[in-house]
Amino acid sequence: MYGAMRDDLKAGLAEIREAGLYKGERVIQGPQRASVSVADGEVLNFCANNYLGLADHPTLVKAAQEALDRWGFGMASVRFICGTQQPHKELEAKLSEFLGTEDTILYSSCFDANAGLFETLLTDQDVIISDELNHASIIDGVRLCKAKRMRYRNRDVADLEARLKEASGARYRMIATDGVFSMDGYLAPLDEICALAERYDALVMVDDSHAVGFTGPTGRGTPELFGVQDKVDVLTGTLGKALGGASGGYTSGRAEIVEMLRQRSRPYLFSNSLAPSITAAALATLELLDSSSELLGKLRANTELFRRRMTEAGFDLLPGEHPIIPVMIGDAAKAGKMADLLLDQGIYVVGFSYPVVPHGKARIRTQMSAAHSADDVNRAVDAFVTARSMMDE
Repeated sequence: MYGAMRDDLKAGLAEIREAGLYKGERVIQGPQRASVSVADGEVLNFCANNYLGLADHPTLVKAAQEALDRWGFGMASVRFICGTQQPHKELEAKLSEFLGTEDTILYSSCFDANAGLFETLLTDQDVIISDELNHASIIDGVRLCKAKRMRYRNRDVADLEARLKEASGARYRMIATDGVFSMDGYLAPLDEICALAERYDALVMVDDSHAVGFTGPTGRGTPELFGVQDKVDVLTGTLGKALGGASGGYTSGRAEIVEMLRQRSRPYLFSNSLAPSITAAALATLELLDSSSELLGKLRANTELFRRRMTEAGFDLLPGEHPIIPVMIGDAAKAGKMADLLLDQGIYVVGFSYPVVPHGKARIRTQMSAAHSADDVNRAVDAFVTARSMMDE
């Protein structure tokens, strides 16, 4: 039977390659950091989610190593059987304190946190109103739920209000949005969204994976930035980006919601507990952020420098202040070619094209890190200028 499927798969893969959409994987031969080793040598990394440069931070590595010695390698169990250690409870409490929420539950990833959220809380009597550009994990989580689904145009509060009016007869209405939309670096207008939620008696869910740790005055994320920490009911996020860069996720928010997730959320009930080393390193990350704002300041300075110099050089950047800075190319094949030219100059970036972004909106999505120096940023800009001239030849 597989013979027919194999032929179809080969044809589909060939079409992906011919369209310039094939996604290869470059092998990094060392730790994740500002400068990484690949097959062709050492290159500057401008495409990782290592916002605060903590992926190889010695404090986190030490915390993980000590946790291996004290708590072991893995839990070999789910939380409610025999998979809960003291560091799990400490991390949940620390995240709640950091985010200003009532309680927190850990997951193996934020994808799992989103997948296990909606079906636990909502039924066919309810409505989920989701931003059209939400992350795939929210989309998949909504699909698992029996609630009615509505979409509103990206960050369009007028369209959101229209959907809220349509949903007025539902038992519960939940607005679901990314805090930051990862392909564009755009921020959801949480102040306006929360105001509408209050007016129309709706719940607010925010996935803040691309904001927690560095967005807002003290890095508490988009709810802090927009002054709505007490108005967001459900906040999901990851430990795999700014908060250490390993893996793990969480859902934080109202105490009763978190308690029900512990009882009914399938990814939580049927997945192994977070590894002790990752748990300990995440705790060390939060303590590091509480003690200093140096990394936040460095990240913001690098972001401003890259945006300013690239704009002066005439590149088409999506506007904003987020460390995700898409350099718009348009054509998928050209984006891939430019990424290859940049790699030849020692700059590691990746071209993004359909289906990750819409047709005709191919881009090189650069990401700044606190691990970069100003010289690193300037070198990247110079490489973009050189690659563009080579493309024009």
